[in-house]
Amino acid sequence: MTTTLKIDFVSDVSCPWCAIGLKSLDQALANIGDEAAVSMHFQPFELNPNMGPEGQDIGEHLSEKYGSTPSQQEQAREMIRARGAEVGFDFAMGKRSRIYNTFDAHRLLHWAELEGKQKELKEALFGAYFTKGDDPSSHEVLLRVVGEVGLDVDVATEVLQANRYADEVREREQFFQRHGINSVPAVIINERHLISGGQPAAVFEKALREIMAQAA
Repeated sequence: MTTTLKIDFVSDVSCPWCAIGLKSLDQALANIGDEAAVSMHFQPFELNPNMGPEGQDIGEHLSEKYGSTPSQQEQAREMIRARGAEVGFDFAMGKRSRIYNTFDAHRLLHWAELEGKQKELKEALFGAYFTKGDDPSSHEVLLRVVGEVGLDVDVATEVLQANRYADEVREREQFFQRHGINSVPAVIINERHLISGGQPAAVFEKALREIMAQAA
């Protein structure tokens, strides 16, 4: 018997643990295979909704936001790099020096879901920021990535210039915040089960199988 799993993956494209979590979740779902019929939806969350267009130096930002020291930040970077390598994601730490506003990226992700290519765009945006060191607030970068995944660049240009889907993205952000989501990644299964954080694949698989067993 096949179990239906609706997965809402609440995340930000500038969140390293979200990139790790998605890779791990994909591995877990590959292990589950045909036992589940999965629909995945990427929901918006902004780690830094008030970030200006120029962005901010990452070290400065982490010190201000979390009070972390340079040595603590270096330890965290190495942990993230190692966890990424374990799941096949390349964090090129030397290429990424700033953190940026991601609202326009979320608007394009909303549109990409309507076009049936949301996951492809999400993965490409993770790669653009974390592997290539690109600015995910730059319309030039966003449109290049849109083209790389086979979406219509002209339509995406109109989406960006006309500020389309801004209200829809804000509504989704507020919806999940009202329901207690204040850190990401947050993986919500069938609108009732929450798995928090960039967990290893085995943890995701165990949780998903328990949910599937309850639904059987």
